[in-house]
Amino acid sequence: MGTDEKKTTDDAVTTLSATRYAVAPGYRVNVRSGPSTQYPIVRALPLGATVAISCQKYGEWISGPYGTTRIWDNIAPGEYISDAYVRTGSDGFVAPRCA
Repeated sequence: MGTDEKKTTDDAVTTLSATRYAVAPGYRVNVRSGPSTQYPIVRALPLGATVAISCQKYGEWISGPYGTTRIWDNIAPGEYISDAYVRTGSDGFVAPRCA
């Protein structure tokens, strides 16, 4: 294996090192620009998606496969999904609170 190939492999491992959480199986979750269904949809996650949570904040109450919560997960700048659709293993915060 050449040096360039190894570097590419190392970069992939580094990229995957962040904690990722599974989105509920069978759901294409809408990603919104803020922590409420009143915010516009910016995209939809594909079936079987996993997400890295940058930070979390309170927003609109949502019921989903993992319970009812008002915690919203920030998965990228300006992108939020309800924690009710993310298997974090907790009913509380698993990441820092968003500013």
